[in-house]
Amino acid sequence: MLYMKDGGKRTPAGRAVSTLIVAIFRLNGRLLVSGDRLVASLGLSSARWQVLGAIAFAPTPEPVARLARNMGLNRQGVQRIVGELAAEGFVELKDNPHHRSAKLVVMTAKGLKAFDAALRLQTPWVNMLGDGFDAKSIEKAGKLLDELRQRLERSADAADD
Repeated sequence: MLYMKDGGKRTPAGRAVSTLIVAIFRLNGRLLVSGDRLVASLGLSSARWQVLGAIAFAPTPEPVARLARNMGLNRQGVQRIVGELAAEGFVELKDNPHHRSAKLVVMTAKGLKAFDAALRLQTPWVNMLGDGFDAKSIEKAGKLLDELRQRLERSADAADD
């Protein structure tokens, strides 16, 4: 049971979300440690792998600020990682025809090779993690998490207005 001193004001759904958030925090920590171990031999960390993934799955080259926004992270953190990746030849920064100072982040051949290798390492790992679970249940959990993310984004957008 999650320790709460809220005078019982949380709804059942609110209590369940609170418990889920704690579980997500714990899972995130484990995922980062496991991911770091998985891709260390490639010169990557979980954070670097995540940034390479954002670049790889973007439909067009993006500047750091947009990559960060799409990842739900702050620009400064992503900028630091992009700087490290660029210094080691995993990405390069190219001129942006739409903005003079916001360079576009593009994966190099070295970055693509490392990202592809990371995905090959990930396959047996995610298969092991999913073993024994119903794929539809996992998809349903993913939809719930995506809806929670969207609600957080909407509430942040409303707060910014």
